[in-house]
Amino acid sequence: MTTRLILWRHGVTDWNASGRFQGQTDIELNATGHAQAHRAAPVLAAMHPDALYSSPLRRARDTAQELAALTGLDVILDDRLAEINVGSWAGWTTQQAIQADPSFGTDLKAGRDHRRSPEGETSTEAGARIGAALADIATRHEGQTVVVTSHGITGRMGVAYLLGWDYATAIMLRGLDNTGWSVMERDAFGWRMRAYNVTAAASVGIAVDDGVNS
Repeated sequence: MTTRLILWRHGVTDWNASGRFQGQTDIELNATGHAQAHRAAPVLAAMHPDALYSSPLRRARDTAQELAALTGLDVILDDRLAEINVGSWAGWTTQQAIQADPSFGTDLKAGRDHRRSPEGETSTEAGARIGAALADIATRHEGQTVVVTSHGITGRMGVAYLLGWDYATAIMLRGLDNTGWSVMERDAFGWRMRAYNVTAAASVGIAVDDGVNS
């Protein structure tokens, strides 16, 4: 029996477009982000999801609603799916964060994890948080397909958590595109990554043997 989680990143926001840390600030999708979600939703609907979960942040909720409108599924909110907490760095660019905390820049170059502001999280902590949520969702929906709408850092670190990867291994994956999704499957042998950072445009005409368009 295979359980499938489709981890879907939200559409683009103005803060994404300007390279600013959003963290858990409740920034809404811009017009492009809404269009991205609208374009991706039919592709995900064709995978016949049995349940739909989302981060409580509006950019993820509104992305999930595009799929809900096609499938009739309720959007189930889970606070653990929220983006990494960046605390007082919210709204800052990477350069502003490095100016305030030069060790952040040093760790970025060295591929080491770093706390996002004194009161924020590390990527590893955020990954453990979302990873626990994903494990719970998989147990609750064993043998089903579930779409989980979340964020960039937590999406990548959630994949890493399920695969048992550390931060250094996780960052070998590229960052997730807005409305890109990854497909994680669990069977008797454990978790595997079936696809990573697929977008609606890239998925056209591509199918795999179990009927999932990736």
